[in-house]
Amino acid sequence: MKVEIWSDVMCPFCYIGKRRFEEALSHFDHQDEVQVEWKSFQLNPLLKTDTSISVYQSLADSKGWQPEYARQVTEQVTELAAQVGLTYNFDFAVVANSFNAHRLSQLAKKHNLSDAAEEQLFRAYFTDGKNIDDQDTLLDIGLRIGLDAEEVKQALQSDAYTNAVHQDIYEAETLNIRGVPFFVLDDKYAVSGAQPAEVFLNTLQTAYLDQQQETTTSATEGPACDADGNCE
Repeated sequence: MKVEIWSDVMCPFCYIGKRRFEEALSHFDHQDEVQVEWKSFQLNPLLKTDTSISVYQSLADSKGWQPEYARQVTEQVTELAAQVGLTYNFDFAVVANSFNAHRLSQLAKKHNLSDAAEEQLFRAYFTDGKNIDDQDTLLDIGLRIGLDAEEVKQALQSDAYTNAVHQDIYEAETLNIRGVPFFVLDDKYAVSGAQPAEVFLNTLQTAYLDQQQETTTSATEGPACDADGNCE
C-alpha cells in the first residue's frame, strides 16, 4: 500500500499530522506493507527568509493580524502539538522560505531517507529554532540522516531537485489540494488535515481491505490452472 503525504516543513499541523499518522500506523496490522512517500508543497512560496523578524510579526504581516493575536494562535498550536509529544518553540523560530528544505527532502527520497529528512526538518524549524533555508543547517541535517556530504553540497549549490519540487506542487494542483497535510492512500482514499489517529487507522484498514479484494478478484478471473495441473 502506498501513502503519499503532501506537506510543508513550515506547517505546524503537518508535524502534528505526521505524529498522528505514525500512531495509527503503529496499530495497523499490515504496517510493514505500507510505503510512505513525502511530497513537496509550499504554503507560502513567495515568503522571503528574514532572520531579523519574529514568526509572530511575519504572521501578523501576512495575515493582517496584530502580533499579539499571532502569538495567541501559535500558543494554541503549541498546546495541540504537546498532546502528541512535540515541543514547539515559536519564540525561536526563524522566518525562512522552505524551498531548499524541500530540495533536500527530494534528495533524501532518492536514498529512501525522506521520512528521516522530514522529521529532522520539522524539528529544526519548530523545536530547535534553526534556519531551514541555510545551507549549513541543511548540510547538518543531511549528514545526520546519513546522506553523503559532497552530494548534499552539490545539490544545495545547484538547482538540483528543483523540478522534483515543482512536479509535486503541480501534482497537488491537479488533485485540487489546497492545504496540508494531505494524505492519499493507493490513489483512492484521502485524508485532509491532521486528523485524529483513529481516522488514519480506519482509512488504512479500508484501503487495505479494498486492495485485497481487488487482488483476489484479479487472481480468480479467466482460465487458470491449479497446483495439481487441472486447467479449466
